[in-house]
Amino acid sequence: MPSKANYTIWAHQVLQAEEAPVFPDGCRDVLIVHRPDESIRVALTDFDVGPRRVRLSGGIGITGYRLRPGVVPGREAMDAIAADPRQATQILAHDFAGADEMAEAVQALAQPGSTLQAVSRGLGVSIRSMQRHFRRAGLPQPDYWRLLGRARSAVDMMSSEASLAAIAHECAFADQAHMTREFVRWFGSTPARLRSEGDHLHLLRQPGLGNWTGEQISTR
Repeated sequence: MPSKANYTIWAHQVLQAEEAPVFPDGCRDVLIVHRPDESIRVALTDFDVGPRRVRLSGGIGITGYRLRPGVVPGREAMDAIAADPRQATQILAHDFAGADEMAEAVQALAQPGSTLQAVSRGLGVSIRSMQRHFRRAGLPQPDYWRLLGRARSAVDMMSSEASLAAIAHECAFADQAHMTREFVRWFGSTPARLRSEGDHLHLLRQPGLGNWTGEQISTR
């Protein structure tokens, strides 16, 4: 399969202090933060395991490189970006050797109805070997991708006419109550409430696990 883009670029200008929600999307982001005093900070976000909120100071500008699910930047790349943030795009374009294999394994795990047995078999390894590969790559364990992928697939259907029970069935939850528990775990909200929260649905539909396109987005 041809490889997809390993990152997408987004930007956000904070005009005044704000608090913003962040939801698990299976991605890490390289952040270039421009402060009002003209200093620059470089940071790498962690994989989120639940919803959180971040406080942003007024006057900062953020350029973010959202990394393809399953992709982790090398230490040398991060050191090079810290030394010269202006070269981040060029540096990241030449990083991620061997990233496709892990990213495609992650994509397979994120499909509704996937199992560790089926994905490991497709990779030609045992479940235990697959788990070791993920650990060595600095990635969360396979079940993280499977469970988050299932929840994000259900989110993607929230704007449809389908009932919550039908969405739960389509996305391989045991039942609607099971889907509700997983939504609260990952997104801090029930499906019914999230369905009415257009801003949060928009955030959750940005490129990430299960819907990666590699297309540039202007804001986050």
